[in-house]
Amino acid sequence: MAHMKARELHEVSVEELKKRLTDEEENLAHLRFQLATSQLESPIKVRSVRRDIARIKTVLRMKESQSAQSVKSEVKTI
Repeated sequence: MAHMKARELHEVSVEELKKRLTDEEENLAHLRFQLATSQLESPIKVRSVRRDIARIKTVLRMKESQSAQSVKSEVKTI
């Protein structure tokens, strides 16, 4: 998967973000295996995948906290 920008991630649903997170974590495991067996051409790929994972997790947390805030505000108005 290509490098993702936070702006692009904000436009994606929570379910899609969770799917992408799983895919990227599997990709990271594969890259780490290649790194350990000296088959990885560019070790920088590991860093970029780790950063993509962090970006996805950040956006997921933001979306989940926003939905929790909206639920709390709905409860207060009732």
